[in-house]
Amino acid sequence: MPAAAFFVSLLSLTSAFALPTQPTGIAIPIQKRVSSGTPQGVANIASLKAQVNKLSGKYATTLAAYETNTGGAHPAAASSARNATKRATSGGEALTDAQEELWFGTISVGTPAKQYTIDFDTGSSDLFIPSSSCKNCGSHTTYNPSKTSKDLRKEFSLSYGDGSTTSGEQYSDTVTVAGLTATGQTLGAATSYSDSFTNGPTDGLMGLAFPSLSSYPATPFFNTLISQKKVAAGAFSFFLGESGSELFLGGSDQAHYTGDINWNAVTQEGYWQIALDSVKIGSKAAVSGLQSIIDSGTTLIVGDTASVATFYKAVPGSQDLSSTVGQGFYGFPCNKVPSVSFTFGGKSYPVDPQFFNLGPASQGSSTCVGALMGQDLGDFWVVGDVFMRSVYTTFDFDNSRVGFATLA
Repeated sequence: MPAAAFFVSLLSLTSAFALPTQPTGIAIPIQKRVSSGTPQGVANIASLKAQVNKLSGKYATTLAAYETNTGGAHPAAASSARNATKRATSGGEALTDAQEELWFGTISVGTPAKQYTIDFDTGSSDLFIPSSSCKNCGSHTTYNPSKTSKDLRKEFSLSYGDGSTTSGEQYSDTVTVAGLTATGQTLGAATSYSDSFTNGPTDGLMGLAFPSLSSYPATPFFNTLISQKKVAAGAFSFFLGESGSELFLGGSDQAHYTGDINWNAVTQEGYWQIALDSVKIGSKAAVSGLQSIIDSGTTLIVGDTASVATFYKAVPGSQDLSSTVGQGFYGFPCNKVPSVSFTFGGKSYPVDPQFFNLGPASQGSSTCVGALMGQDLGDFWVVGDVFMRSVYTTFDFDNSRVGFATLA
């Protein structure tokens, strides 16, 4: 990947509901790896199954970390999902060569600094990269302890939905993103990588959720920046576009949105969890009264199986594709893509049909696969970049809230 060019943007924060009034932030260019290996326009079934498996493992791991760190189960961890870790290790589609779709950018670690491509994930809280002693980390850039590193003499292990794990040793070191440097940052140096990372486009992952989800446990990178007073505001934002995509640290970048940011209080710290008023088809609510997690680390939108089934009953011509595409997937006529919108805080946000439609289920099929699928991860929906690509999204630690704005 070409070296990312970092730049500084100025914020004009004039709304009564604006972020804290410090005027500067830092923008990090990010890009998306596009799935391949199927005829153009056709849904990549292998990738979809792999994403669901990985998502299941991630939420099993982070829900377990939350319980360990807080002493109690996450309120949204439904009883049906509390055995997810056991289920996640009992088979499923392998993640090898899954061609997953990720938003990634560049960070540097250590002294002297070495660059890594990183998946920025608001659905988890830990940072890990491959160790130089890793035996199955493919061609990824690896980490050697540097002049500023410290061996914390602690191990870590993260499980995934295919039963594989990423595991290794914990260190602290200097970590820099777009000129913002966190010193003494805890990171994992992986000596064993799951298949999804061995064959994936990124060297590692940086979690951007709350500290209570950390499996290490440790303070996540952005929270370290806040505590070390390296950012003007304890907030960051995503613009996920066809070009010029960016992660903005320290507030929001008004070049990418118009009007005010509409805020939604986090209902349970850990994930970026907010109330989802309803999901509409046209002007009519198909389901309502939900909890949601805004997760940049997944492409899909994943809801509980009962609510998702209710949603698709309201979609003309919809079909259950569990026997052809995979458990929990649905389709609709390719020439009748539903007009879907999500309502947060009383305001509806349309989802661009080109993102909700994942393409025909097979070459020549007239049935297209929907980007909303059903799986019982817990009492919440996971709202990924299918939605986030249609809005500007801000995550605000200072005020424990998530905001959406209309794209410029």
